[in-house]
Amino acid sequence: MQTNATYTSLVAIGDSFTEGMSDRLPDGSYRGWADLLAARMAARTPGFRYANLAVRGKLIGQIVAEQVDVAAAMQPDVITLVGGLNDTLRPKCDMGQVRGLLEEAVERLAPACKQLVLMRSPGRQGPVLARFRPRMEELFACVDDLASRHGALVVDLYGAPSLGDPRMWDVDRLHLTGEGHRRVAEAVWQTLGYDAEDADWRTPMPPSPPPGWGTRRTADARFARQYLLPWIGRRLTGRSSGDGLPAKRPDLLPYETPEA
Repeated sequence: MQTNATYTSLVAIGDSFTEGMSDRLPDGSYRGWADLLAARMAARTPGFRYANLAVRGKLIGQIVAEQVDVAAAMQPDVITLVGGLNDTLRPKCDMGQVRGLLEEAVERLAPACKQLVLMRSPGRQGPVLARFRPRMEELFACVDDLASRHGALVVDLYGAPSLGDPRMWDVDRLHLTGEGHRRVAEAVWQTLGYDAEDADWRTPMPPSPPPGWGTRRTADARFARQYLLPWIGRRLTGRSSGDGLPAKRPDLLPYETPEA
């Protein structure tokens, strides 16, 4: 890994994690770690270009079919690929197929850029992580293997204590808060060889008193009503939250920081 790196372009591909949910801007759109990273890189490199092809809800097969060739054709300096976690959360998941598709993606992306970046995705502490941990860790073992064979960098978010804290996660319990996305951007920034702006991004937040029983039950009921039941409904009907949505930033264009 080089230090004091200079890259002139970035293409990010993946699902809701890379789209930026739930780091919401005042206009209702999502920002997220990839936008934050692009802003930092653009501030250092005039004319820096950025594309974000991520769409919420995408499975690894959809990412390969819809995003990989588009990203490769752009020939950017850096490509980030995060995918497969949505597959592991499905009741029925063929991990052999997931590994094969991820390998296909890496084999097509690695020669198309100067630096491919993969990730071990963060996991919120709780029953969901406990239930799906074996699948997630099988996915991350595949990520590590592919990185070693294709010269990719791996950002280890799964092993970061700070990102397991439930306070880093939105009320849907699936997406990071703005502070979580900021820490992910810092992690990728450092992995790419840039000087640290927050050397303590892995450090957990200070402890706080646990919420009372009533507060927890209210939060659980809200979560079930607004997020869990709709999620189950989409699974049963074969729908996705990203159906019909375009890529977040489909063209590799000069990055301009959006107005607040």
